Order: sequence, then structure tokens, then C-alpha cells
Amino acid sequence: METPLSNSGNPPIKTAHRAPLALSGLDFKLLKVFKAVVEAGGFSAAQNELNVGLAAISKQISDLEIRIGMRLCTRGREGFCLTEEGSLVYQASIDLFASVDNFRDRLSCAQNEIIGDLGVGVIDNTITDVNSPLVAALQRINIESPKVRFRLYASQLDEVERGVVEGRLVAGIVPVYQKREEFDYFKLYDEESAAYCAEGHPLFSVADSAIDAETLKQHEFINHRYAIHQEKSHFAVYDSFSAAASQVEAVAILIKTGRFLGFLPRHYAAALVERGEMRALLPDLVHYSTPFSLILRHNTVRSPLVKAFAQALGVDLKSNG
Repeated sequence: METPLSNSGNPPIKTAHRAPLALSGLDFKLLKVFKAVVEAGGFSAAQNELNVGLAAISKQISDLEIRIGMRLCTRGREGFCLTEEGSLVYQASIDLFASVDNFRDRLSCAQNEIIGDLGVGVIDNTITDVNSPLVAALQRINIESPKVRFRLYASQLDEVERGVVEGRLVAGIVPVYQKREEFDYFKLYDEESAAYCAEGHPLFSVADSAIDAETLKQHEFINHRYAIHQEKSHFAVYDSFSAAASQVEAVAILIKTGRFLGFLPRHYAAALVERGEMRALLPDLVHYSTPFSLILRHNTVRSPLVKAFAQALGVDLKSNG
């Protein structure tokens, strides 16, 4: 299934006066396939997204490589990897399709109709937070603009931010620990978190009246990477030997061992507490809030679709903060 250019190691010689590429409808199709393969992480992984077989994808990438005269990727025992030219073509394809979407959006706006792909990244394990306006916003978009196609991705903070920066996502809904200059931030809501332990931990059966902040410091806390809060230092001590996790569910799993304390969003932990598997420790004292914001890439044109999405979230795009 390897492509001729991908494995030959001898792409066509690049002439100094190569004629400019005139894009056709077929070229757009091939570039879409290439973009999907890159974002899926390989040929096999792209099959479900493209709904075609491996042989067809391999041929289309081969056709694109021959069409533009560049080797775009290697695919073999060591896995899928972009060449330098492939990275350039991928970034150019993101800009190309963003421009096409913007053109289409402007025409649809003139026709009083919003269409297009709404690619949004959101942090995982937020579905149980009643303060999040995302579900209601998507419902509203679907009712008012049924031709909009949702592309929703749940991932870690850095993955969502990278998707927005690279243009693969038009927006992200993320916790804000520190602001980055690449984004414009629009406040949505606050997520409340507290400290928890699970059955089997020495503090699980101890009454809150017999516990204080100093008591908590005597027990090991899970270092939840990304979740950077100054308030934690009042209750927890971290060092290089501390257990660490990057996602909410990973923190919860470590807490459930009964060996560690950890901070979890109250909405996420509620079901575990109700089942008697966990308990909050000094919840009126030991807690913190995390602001969640809509993020958009800084200094980019806001399409009618993005504006409609922001409005459905209750966001005023003129109030960046």
C-alpha cells in the first residue's frame, strides 16, 4: 500500500521554472484526503474519517504527490511521517480550506444562511458540568442553522490549543491557567473543584471536625499537571516523587486506589461521592475555581459561523478578556 513517491526516495527533480499549480476540483479532493490522513496520524487511522479503504487512500496520496511533484510522507515499518515538503503542504492546505470556508460563509451570510464545518475542541470530562453552555449552544446552532456540520473533539488542553493555533479547530473551550498571546479569550463560566479521597484511604472515615489543612499536608496529593492553582499550596505539598496525572479521569483513578488525595471538579466527583466511593475533604475550606473560556486564534477574521457559535454561547466577541 506504499505510495510510489513515499518509498522510492527519488521524487521528481524540482525544476527552477516549474509552472504554477492550477488547482482543479480533483486537487481539492486530494488535498482534503491528505489533510485528513495527517490529522488522523496515518493512512489506516484515516479510513473511518474518509469512509474509504486503505488502497483508495494510498492511491489518492500517490496521485497528489505526482500531481504536485513532491514527496509528502513516508509510511513503513517506522510509521507515518511527514516530509518537510509534506508539512508545508499540510499547513498551506489548512489556510486554503480556511479561505474557502470564509468565502462560502460570506456568500451564505449574504443569503441569510449559515453553513460550514464547526470544528470545536473541548476539554474532556466536562459533560457533567451544568454551568457549561456548550450543549445548549450546539442545540441552538443545529436548530437555527441545520446545514452546519459539527466537528467536536474532546482532548487535553495542549491538544485543543494546538488545534486552534494550527487552524484545524475554529474554537476551543478550555480551562484558563495562564493566558497565551496566540489567543483571544472570552469568559464562559467557572468550574469548582475540591479535594477528595477514596475508600481505603486513612482519612476516608475521619470526620471533618478532626481534620484541618495541616492534616492534609501530611498525606500525598496527586500532582494534576496543567491544573496550576496557587491555592493548592495551602493544602498540598508536591515534590518530584509525587504521583502525577494529566487528565481528570487519571486523577480519579489514582484517588480510587486509596493511596492518594487529589483535586477533582465537583461535577465530575458528584456521582462517585453519591455511590460512596469517594468523599470531599473540608469542602467549605479546601476548594478553588477554574475559569473556562472560549478561545479563538488572535487577529483572525471571525466568520459568520464563529459569530453565531459565540452568540449561542452567550459571548460578546467585542469584549475580549
